[in-house]
Amino acid sequence: MKKYVCQVCGYVYDPALGDSDNGANPGTAFESLPEGWVCPVCGAEKDAFSPE
Repeated sequence: MKKYVCQVCGYVYDPALGDSDNGANPGTAFESLPEGWVCPVCGAEKDAFSPE
């Protein structure tokens, strides 16, 4: 699974780690993140991310 980088703040979403504080368990692919998920650092929407 690819890592994705927020183009606004540089946060890296790593599917191996997930984002359990925001509803994404470890192993959750970026494409499978819950609807409404936003960058946990800056609040940018998913369309602000690009593959690393």
